[in-house]
Amino acid sequence: MARYGQALRTRIASLARPRRREPLPVRFDRRRIYILPTGFGLFLAALLATMGLGALNYNNNPALLLVLLLAGTALTSLLLAHLQLSGLELVAVGGEPVPAGTPLPLRVHARASDGRERRGLRVACPGAQATLSLTDGSGEAVLAIPTERRGWLALPRLEVSTVRPLGLARCWAWCWPATPVLVYPAPEADAPPLPPGSGQSARAKLQPAGDDVHHLRGYRRGDPRRTIAWKPSARRDTLLVREYEQPQGETLELDWQSLHGMPHEARIRRLARWVDDAEREGRRYRLVVPGVALGPAHGPEHRHACLRTLALMPGADGNEDRG
Repeated sequence: MARYGQALRTRIASLARPRRREPLPVRFDRRRIYILPTGFGLFLAALLATMGLGALNYNNNPALLLVLLLAGTALTSLLLAHLQLSGLELVAVGGEPVPAGTPLPLRVHARASDGRERRGLRVACPGAQATLSLTDGSGEAVLAIPTERRGWLALPRLEVSTVRPLGLARCWAWCWPATPVLVYPAPEADAPPLPPGSGQSARAKLQPAGDDVHHLRGYRRGDPRRTIAWKPSARRDTLLVREYEQPQGETLELDWQSLHGMPHEARIRRLARWVDDAEREGRRYRLVVPGVALGPAHGPEHRHACLRTLALMPGADGNEDRG
């Protein structure tokens, strides 16, 4: 019986899902809310039917009264489950960009038009789910959305559901937001050091050819062998490289054309890694890709502009990779 109920819910869910994306906010009303009994609810219904037949057969009025009271309580729980979603609004969705391959924390903002408190709601999509509770008429759930490719990520359908208050029925509604989210390109794992800069800087910058040791970092492809710290590497069982301080150019030129010969996506990953490295070291840098030149500058806004440009670059076939 439970398997039949699950199959029926799956079939109804496929018919109830939105057929097209819709702008937010979206309000759940009676035309968007669906409710079906859970396995426990079907068991209770069968139990009450059996008890009712027995009470009628033996003309047992107290038992019949108990069956009617339990049945009334069950029907009231269906109404309360429906009221958990009725009047609920999904106001906005959004998330900070992350590198491709990293789960994106998607924030789902909701509010109740009637201001009632709601607890125990579940927000789910393929590969992620979270709990949503509304206090003072509003609340937020954070879903870890899987990402695979750079560019714009079209959001999947979101399902908001509940089995409260008694777990006898599952009530749910669907929303398919039209708002995409941005996914940065995945940085190259073993990128070589940053290219040399141009101009003069008044303060010391990190340079592997300097005189004073600044700190140790992980080995990257292209690092000179003489900079490897062999003793610390042996202690930690991984290759570490000494990074030195030496005055050097204040502006880095991260140029697409300087990476000629590399595959298209590999160039994007290399530049994404260099942008992160330059930002981490506090360097001013200029990103130059076909048709766009950003900087020189540094800071979170410049980093976002550079990584956004790389994320939205057309693919190797000339079509934009929209994730």
